[in-house]
Amino acid sequence: MAVPQSGLTRSQRAYRQRKPATTGPTVHEFAITQSVVDAACERAAGRRVRSVRVRVGALTAVVPEAMRFCFDLVSEGTSLEGARLDIDQRPGIGLCRTCGRTVSLDDHVLLCHCGSADLAVVSGRELEIVSMEVG
Repeated sequence: MAVPQSGLTRSQRAYRQRKPATTGPTVHEFAITQSVVDAACERAAGRRVRSVRVRVGALTAVVPEAMRFCFDLVSEGTSLEGARLDIDQRPGIGLCRTCGRTVSLDDHVLLCHCGSADLAVVSGRELEIVSMEVG
């Protein structure tokens, strides 16, 4: 049930009129980034980490700006505090099992140009630490 705009405070009206955040951190990015930081800390074994490079596929729905924001938060007090996070984005690519064509899945539409939805995802689901600079 909709609440009339007149019954809201100015901040409530502003909140309702805002555009949905497309780059704000979500629980999704926070949890993934926490896992990356945990894995990197374990691998670093107490050594200071200067940078971490991760590969993130387009189909993981991870927003890079949100991941960077979360990285600064979750790395606080760890051997990654102050480290640089480099994100390599991988496009979503599918292979049509009907016609054999390779199609871009960046818009999350899992449909080939031939009309078939029988696609094998070839790329875009990656989420991995590629490298770390320690010392």
